[in-house]
This record gives sequence, C-alpha cells and structure tokens, in this order.
Amino acid sequence: MTSLKTKVYQLSGWLSGACIVAITILLLLQIIGRMFGFIVPSAEDFAGFALAASTFFGLAYTFREGGHIRVTLVIQRFGRIARQWQERGVLVLAVLLSAAIAYACCFMVYESYIYEEVSYGYVPVPLWIPQVPVALGASALLLATCDALWQSLNGQVPDYMKYEDELGEG
Repeated sequence: MTSLKTKVYQLSGWLSGACIVAITILLLLQIIGRMFGFIVPSAEDFAGFALAASTFFGLAYTFREGGHIRVTLVIQRFGRIARQWQERGVLVLAVLLSAAIAYACCFMVYESYIYEEVSYGYVPVPLWIPQVPVALGASALLLATCDALWQSLNGQVPDYMKYEDELGEG
C-alpha cells in the first residue's frame, strides 16, 4: 500500500510538470504563430486549464516532500510532546480542509457534466474535462493529508517533516 501511495504522489508531481511543459509549448506556438500570421485558437483557455491542473496536481507531491510553507520558527520551540499534539491538531484541520476542497471540486465536475457547461473561448470545451484534473489533484492532497495524520497518530514522523531538519541546517 505504501508503494502505491508513493506512486500516486510521484505521478501527481509528474503530471504537474507535464502541465507546465504543455503551457510552455502553447505559449511558444502562440509566439511562432504571431510571427507567421496565424493564431492558435483558445490557446489562453488551454494554458489556463493546464495551469489549474498543474497547481492542483502539484499539491500532494509538494505536501509529501515538505515543500509547503510552514512556520517552523514557533513550532521548533515546542517540546516533543507539545509538538506532536500541535502537529496532530494541524493535520486534523488539514484533513478537514482538504476533504472540503476535494468534495467541492468533485461536485463542481459533476455539476458541469450534468448542466453541460462549456468554455466561452473560440473552441468550446465541456468544462468537466479540464475540471477533472483539479478534482483528482484535490483528492490526492486529501490522501496525502490523511496519510500524514495516520503516520502521526501511529507515532511515526510524517513524510513532510523528514526534510525539515535538513532544510534548517542549510
């Protein structure tokens, strides 16, 4: 199960990077198109969709790798027991917040599909298609926060904390 979760987080990170590459290619095509007098239809829309997908796909991977901003100046002053309880409390809040976000994103996809919403650009795209990566990324973040809470409750050091000491020494 651990390797499956690790693969989900890594896949999420790779998909985030692939979306950044897609944005770069779209922008280059747009620049080249202007030089030769043609346009890339709805390039801005597709770049925006890729940006949203990249952002949400990157959440779980970044969380697990300890890349999110944390206020360690205060929490490093806590004792071991106080810090464990503080981490657990924050992780419970993170699970609740990420569950709300994942639910809202999945519901957004469902509503867009049911009401057959399309984008307003030159190329009409059913909105549920670019919204699916957002919902998947939010769901991966929920998995990552639940995993970290489970590790903390079992007395293990959550994955995101394993790199904090290395960062503090540098």
